[in-house]
Amino acid sequence: MAVDKNGKKLPTGIRQRSNGKYEGRVKYEYKSYSVYADTITETKKRMRELKYRLEHGLFVEKKKITLNEWFRTWLEEYKKNRVKIGTYTSYDKYYHSVIEGKLGQKSISEIRGEHIQKLYNDLVKEEYALSSIKVVSAVLNGCFQQALRNGLIERNPVKLAELPRQTERQTRQAMTREQQALFMEYAKESYLYHFFEVMLRTGMRKGEMQGLKYSDVDKKENVIHVQRTLKYIEGQGYIEDTPKTRTSARDIPLTAAIVKHIEEQRKFWGFKVLRMDQYLFCNENGGPISRERVQAEIDRTIKRIREAGYDFPRITSHVFRHTFATRAIEAGMQPQVLKTILGHSSLAMTMDLYSHVLPDTKAEEMEKIANVF
Repeated sequence: MAVDKNGKKLPTGIRQRSNGKYEGRVKYEYKSYSVYADTITETKKRMRELKYRLEHGLFVEKKKITLNEWFRTWLEEYKKNRVKIGTYTSYDKYYHSVIEGKLGQKSISEIRGEHIQKLYNDLVKEEYALSSIKVVSAVLNGCFQQALRNGLIERNPVKLAELPRQTERQTRQAMTREQQALFMEYAKESYLYHFFEVMLRTGMRKGEMQGLKYSDVDKKENVIHVQRTLKYIEGQGYIEDTPKTRTSARDIPLTAAIVKHIEEQRKFWGFKVLRMDQYLFCNENGGPISRERVQAEIDRTIKRIREAGYDFPRITSHVFRHTFATRAIEAGMQPQVLKTILGHSSLAMTMDLYSHVLPDTKAEEMEKIANVF
């Protein structure tokens, strides 16, 4: 029986290496396999996991597995049934478009912290957004962390690299009251006029608007039930997915104006909603309206505004959500209430919106207490 550096007996199959770490050996079908850990308890745990993987055909020798091979195993076996289809597709897309060509052919046991750091630095040079680099980091970290748990590597190299620092924070874009009025006036000619009105009055995300069905409009309870979002999957088209986060599944109170626009849309010529389970904002065939058509109509409306002699910035559908939040804050809506309507996962996200809007009203708020002193 092996002993540690202090002469203490070690459990069967475990020995202490010269660097202080423990090595556990598991025999299976006349071959010996090793795992490594800092403590005896962790070594025992990894030995049990290794034995399970060997017995169930899940083990791959570390010296033979490339990042490409391990990524596919990790994604299919550990992620596919645990994350939303949109997340699964996003991981796959980021891996193949960003990671595969740079690190995919390397053995996972050969990839070190400096390789990950160089990847981040290269992405900065290629002008990738920090948000995209963070997704790449999350994919790599999850992938290597599972490899570490499985005993395929001795440390997670992602933990040894530093993400680039945040440069200038991008300002959230929202329409001013004047821009909002101007856009909606010229949008009256668009077949998506009611889409824009409802999005502006509810703060719903574009995917939630695309997935909205007439059956989600609950006039008895006087709310819209946000229950799904539409995601575009390459090769499959649009699919229904659960809302972005747990708090994104929510009820948004109906106002008379929202009901009016929903009812007018339901009867809109050429896009009539004939069934309760049909998408409220659909194409001519009753199918999902694409993100490209939404943006094309926004651009078309802005073109008409500019042709009329007005200066107007290019905007995306997400600006309508920020505009709703801005008007809500200006009207005095409480942060906790706005959080539930927007479906934010944390109050901090909502307060971040307040930090962008409130500075514009500081002087006005100071005047309110001027006479107190």
